[in-house]
Amino acid sequence: MEPIEDGSNYKYGVFYFNKNDPRTIVPKRIRFMGWTLNFARPASYVIMAAIAGLVVWAIVFKK
Repeated sequence: MEPIEDGSNYKYGVFYFNKNDPRTIVPKRIRFMGWTLNFARPASYVIMAAIAGLVVWAIVFKK
C-alpha cells in the first residue's frame, strides 16, 4: 500500500503528515482530485505562507 492511501498518515482525516515520505507535494488519496502537501516537511509551511501572502497582496493592492 502506498503511504498516501494509509489513513494513519492523515491528521484529522484531512492533512497528510508522514515523516517517512520525502516528498513535499503528494497526490491526494483520490488521484484525479489533485495534489496536497506533506505537512511533516517544513517546506510545506513555506509554500502555504507564500500562497497566503499572494492572497493578501492581491486583496491589498486590488485596483
